[in-house]
Amino acid sequence: MPSRSTTRASTGVAHSGHVSCACAKNVCGRSGRVGVVLQLVQSIVQDVPWGRGSTQAVVALSDESPGRACTHQRLFVRLGRLVRYILLDRITHLQPPELARGIKCVSLADDIFADHFPGFPVMPGALLLESLAQLAGVLLEATMRQRDRHDLHALLTMADRAKFRHAVRPGDRVELEARVERVTEDGGQAQGWARVDGKLAAEAQLSFAFAAITNPAVLAKRREYLNIWLTGSAVEL
Repeated sequence: MPSRSTTRASTGVAHSGHVSCACAKNVCGRSGRVGVVLQLVQSIVQDVPWGRGSTQAVVALSDESPGRACTHQRLFVRLGRLVRYILLDRITHLQPPELARGIKCVSLADDIFADHFPGFPVMPGALLLESLAQLAGVLLEATMRQRDRHDLHALLTMADRAKFRHAVRPGDRVELEARVERVTEDGGQAQGWARVDGKLAAEAQLSFAFAAITNPAVLAKRREYLNIWLTGSAVEL
C-alpha cells in the first residue's frame, strides 16, 4: 500500500452495513434532499463479489431491453446470495452525537488476502475506509435515534480526502475512531481515523445520506448486529 497517498472515492459495494453510491450534491445541510440514486443498484450488480454456491447473478435487470435503466420493479430479479462485508468487530465506545470507537481484527484467513497480494498480504485501503464507514454510520444513526428517528439507515455517499499512511497486515488490530462533523435530517458527515498500535494507518472524511427503513425484519436484523457490536451478543440487555 503506497504511503501518504490521497484519493477521492465513491464506490459501489453492497454489504450488510452500507450501500455506497455516487456522491449526491448537497448531502450535509446544504439545500436539496439527498436521494439514493437508482444507478447505485446497477453498480452493485456489476461490482459485488458472489458467495460460493450462489445462484446466477443478474445479467439484465429488464427482460424488455438489455441495458435499459433499472427501476424499482426490476431490481435484483435474479440476484444471488451476497457476501456480507462485516468490517467492524466490536464497538468499544458509542457517544452520540460526538464520537465512536471500534475495533477491526485482521486475519490471514480473510478471503481478500488470496489476491491482495499473494506473498505480500495487505488490507486494501477501500476496506479500511469501509470499516470506518460502518462505525461512522452507526454513530450517525445513534445520533438520529436521540431525535426519535429510529428508522434511518446511513448510506455512504462519499469518501473524501482519504489518506493511507501505513500498511495494515494480517494479525493487526485496527483501532477505529469516528467523530461527527455535521448531521441533518437528510444526512451527515464524519471524520474517521484507523490506527494500528497508535500509528495512523488511514483517515478520511465520510459523507452519508439517510434512508428510511420500513421493513420490521430488516430493522430487527440491524438491532441484532448493533447488539453484537456493542456487547458480543445478539440478545438485548
